[in-house]
Amino acid sequence: MKPSRLFAASCVALIVTAMSFAIRGGAAGDWAAQFHLSNEQIGWINGAAFWGFTLAMMFGGPLCDALGLGRIVGLAFIGHAAGILLTIFAWDYWSLFTGTLIFGIANGSVEAACNPLIATLYSDNKTTKLNHFHVWFPGGIVIGGLLAYALGNAGQGWKVQFACMLIPLVIYGVMFLGQSFPRTERVQQGISTGAMFAACLNPLFLLMVACMMMTASTELGPGQWIPSILTNAGVSGILVLVWINGLMACGRQFAGVFVHRLSPNGMLVVSAVLSVLGLYAMSHASGSLLFAAATVFALGVCFFWPTMLGYVSENFSRTGALGLAIMGGAGMLGSSFAQPVIGHLVDTGIAARLPSGKTVADLSAAPAGGELAALWTKIQADAGLEALGKVAVLPVILAGVFIVLLLTRRKKVAAAA
Repeated sequence: MKPSRLFAASCVALIVTAMSFAIRGGAAGDWAAQFHLSNEQIGWINGAAFWGFTLAMMFGGPLCDALGLGRIVGLAFIGHAAGILLTIFAWDYWSLFTGTLIFGIANGSVEAACNPLIATLYSDNKTTKLNHFHVWFPGGIVIGGLLAYALGNAGQGWKVQFACMLIPLVIYGVMFLGQSFPRTERVQQGISTGAMFAACLNPLFLLMVACMMMTASTELGPGQWIPSILTNAGVSGILVLVWINGLMACGRQFAGVFVHRLSPNGMLVVSAVLSVLGLYAMSHASGSLLFAAATVFALGVCFFWPTMLGYVSENFSRTGALGLAIMGGAGMLGSSFAQPVIGHLVDTGIAARLPSGKTVADLSAAPAGGELAALWTKIQADAGLEALGKVAVLPVILAGVFIVLLLTRRKKVAAAA
């Protein structure tokens, strides 16, 4: 067993997971045109990736100890290959939905296996190493986004972009091949399966599960829609997505500094507040100011996912791989619901802005360069930005919860002193 190789292979597997989010986000408009889909239908397809993720986390987490981490990684490899190929050869809504669902199951299998693997390999530095691992989620989105942008400008469509994910897929398969995997930290500590399940019923742990649904929805909900919404707003949406995730990757790489200065609780409070400001600013910005608003949003969501996992792993270690799986599954479940909700908000916003006597079909079929085409682009942009602003209610709630937890913890520390 080589810990450094296992960690590196886990990072490459996460890159494949993340690339799909960027490439799928960029392909949404093409899917809508090619398969005659509404924004809400695109939202359901995008949501399938999150449902598949949740299924894999919920079932894979408890099975990590029984099947072994290596077998869960093997299932991820097979699912990634099948999901990519089915999406490339999709012919209608349901084939796109199924391909995305299978890919999501593979994504969840990566998280189900790699989070407890890294927590076990680096048991004395969990939050920092989980942040370093999750550098490659935004990092993979940057890679996928730049790839989609370059190939799109070169005249290559979404099918070629999806096929490019086969390269890192093969790389992580080879890196994991032949490696032995450690037993999870929970097993090494001698904590029984019954004690693990019982620990997951702790009220504070369940509160963190609910918060995970909202933190993930804040991060991943808008992320799938930013490319199409901001492109209509007059900037390159895919480049804004790359910018956001580039900042997130840099932030997570230096997470150790923030963990030591703020504590996980403090990081979560700051993250929630910045997320509110970023989403609100994006909903009211235009042009280059969208990049400034996106920067605030990126700084807000940067540490959410890995810090939530690190917090649970450090404070509820008896929940083991199951606890991390529940957290990851809850995050993706929340995000799956966020996708069609945002799509519905966009559709509703468009309907409210249609001029009298005009339909969506009338405006979407308008000749490019004409007055109606320009009006259609503006309507889509305004409705999309308004939908992003409404998502800000989630981090508002989170800020309140995290502040209460922070103050409660400080009181306990003061009382103990």
